[in-house]
Amino acid sequence: MAATSANPVLAQWTGPHGGAPAFADVTPADFPPALDEAMAHHRAEVRAIADNPEPATFANTLEALERAGQDFDRAATLLGIYTSTLNDSAMQQVQREVAPKLAAFGDEIVHDPVLFARIQAVFETRETSGLTTEQQRLAFVVHDSFARQGAALTPASKERLAQINQDLAHLYTAFSQNILGDEEGEALVLTSTDDLAGLPADMVEAAATAAAAKGLEDQWVVANTRSSMEPFLTFSARRDLREKALKLWSNRGDVPGPRDNNPNIAAILKLRVEKARLLGYPTFAHWIADGQMAKTPDAAMTLLETVWTPAVKRAREEIADVQAMAVSEGSNEPIEAWDFRYYAEKVRKAKYDLDDEEVKPYLQLHKLREGMFWAAGELFGLTFARLNDTPVYHPDVEVFEVTRDGARVGLWYFDLYARPGKGSGAWMSEYRTQQGLTGLTPIVSNNANFIPAAPGQPVLISWTDAVTLFHEFGHGLHGLNSRATYRSLAGTSVVRDFVELPSQLNERWLPTPQLLSRFAVHYRTGEPMPDALTRKILNARTFRQGFDTVEYLSCALLDLEAHLSADEALDPRLFEKQALARLGMPREIMMRHRLPHFSHIFSGEGYAAGYYNYIWADVLTADAAEAFAQAPGGFYDKDLAKRLLDDILSVGNTVEAGEAFRRFRGRDPQIEPLMRNRGFVDAE
Repeated sequence: MAATSANPVLAQWTGPHGGAPAFADVTPADFPPALDEAMAHHRAEVRAIADNPEPATFANTLEALERAGQDFDRAATLLGIYTSTLNDSAMQQVQREVAPKLAAFGDEIVHDPVLFARIQAVFETRETSGLTTEQQRLAFVVHDSFARQGAALTPASKERLAQINQDLAHLYTAFSQNILGDEEGEALVLTSTDDLAGLPADMVEAAATAAAAKGLEDQWVVANTRSSMEPFLTFSARRDLREKALKLWSNRGDVPGPRDNNPNIAAILKLRVEKARLLGYPTFAHWIADGQMAKTPDAAMTLLETVWTPAVKRAREEIADVQAMAVSEGSNEPIEAWDFRYYAEKVRKAKYDLDDEEVKPYLQLHKLREGMFWAAGELFGLTFARLNDTPVYHPDVEVFEVTRDGARVGLWYFDLYARPGKGSGAWMSEYRTQQGLTGLTPIVSNNANFIPAAPGQPVLISWTDAVTLFHEFGHGLHGLNSRATYRSLAGTSVVRDFVELPSQLNERWLPTPQLLSRFAVHYRTGEPMPDALTRKILNARTFRQGFDTVEYLSCALLDLEAHLSADEALDPRLFEKQALARLGMPREIMMRHRLPHFSHIFSGEGYAAGYYNYIWADVLTADAAEAFAQAPGGFYDKDLAKRLLDDILSVGNTVEAGEAFRRFRGRDPQIEPLMRNRGFVDAE
């Protein structure tokens, strides 16, 4: 049964390609009443399930829950799309208004004692009531989810937990909007041609275009986003401007005033301590890890510390190389964080005869997208066809229908470019999770923040950006290839320290000669990337691994340490400073995400106390990649690709993560492939 409102946010997703989001008539003002109506409708559906006078069965309880909430899911999905990609002042007001309502609604369902009693009854008889293996898995997952969210607490504890979740919803919204404000409200403005020293021509053109959009004549603007700042720090010959750029970028959320996120962090951490204790855990980190592959924060910390020591050793060797390069160019100043990328690029050119500007002309965004499609076809039999009859929320967005053997698999949306109101970075979203029960095919999106090229010119991207492109597409493939019966088990609905395996593994197809020879072609001549240049890229694959690993691990360690703390009055600035000192963080390297703009862990609970997930999953990834490297057909081995599809990509959470990996690899994961891949074996 569906809601009957004329509100466009609640419109059915119809159309010739299995249905698609109805963006055409949606305005910010539509969201609050639509969500109120969707929640009321879903509330009635859940009430009918809970109050069913018949004894609880899988069909009338868990399967009924799986069928319920379609209107609410669509409305909430549209809200997420608009707040992440079109978050203007009107949407920010909507976000502030509805976030606490949504948190309260989630608690209302989870904390319903009558509903939970029925879920409990199905769970307790799951092994004796004739359920399939997948149905037994759903009974476990749903029961575990409700229990972990406090379904078994006393009424008083539920009331307090609900208030905590309300308060956190307000804080998460404020945190993310403060970062967006600093990214959009601040930029590096270059006022003379001297300021452009060292910058590649395409970067200068993009900066000029950005300045023109702001009404600035004869000036250049470098946006306060990673996709703009990192290239500037890599190529700008102006040390003073590099320092200014890094401070502008790294101080997002850390400037005293209305957008200072430090009070929000302190409040979030305090509430999370209380939340964990209500749920029966000593710390928030224990609560998070209990439901993951790691099981305990100690296991996660052990992995981080195991990799930290060789990573720092390698990083210090890299710093010495960078310092020597600076001296050779006449600099007598000690290397600072704003110098590392600039001189590291010179070291790379000297050591490997590899210059990013030599590689970039071969990395056309749209050709690489074709390469992703080709690899997905070779491995998993997928075909991507551009659609021109499907509504989009912005003209930048492209839509593709995905098929296999002529049958529809789903839809893939690609939102390429940076713009005001769009979150920075790159990510994947599931607009609709695959569900065999109702025949729903998946709809996924990949979102990026590339800078548009001048009219008529291709968008050229760095090798790092190309890796990110393949990474996010890996998440997309995970969602598209799902074959589960129940949406709660489908697609990327897996434990967080497993979800990065498909995305990180998909990065490994970018440097394969088969792909580069076809799709890494020079934007002027059309000639494929020379074999010699491909070999240089492969030879340099462990270059700067010390820096990159330390930059990431420092974030993961501080995230875990902050959430292992039972201190209810943690000072974020002091904690960050003291924790980095204890770790022995090299002065020349800055955390990839300083706490005041660490959206992964403070704009929601997505990766909170779990930023270690990336390195945990990379242990799995490196091990899986070695399997492909050793297979008869290499990375395009048909038999191994089928096992990847059948054992990892298609099963979602129908199989426990560790068991899924064992089915694919034939054993538990080993850490040695990771250490070899990062070049740390000799650094131990």
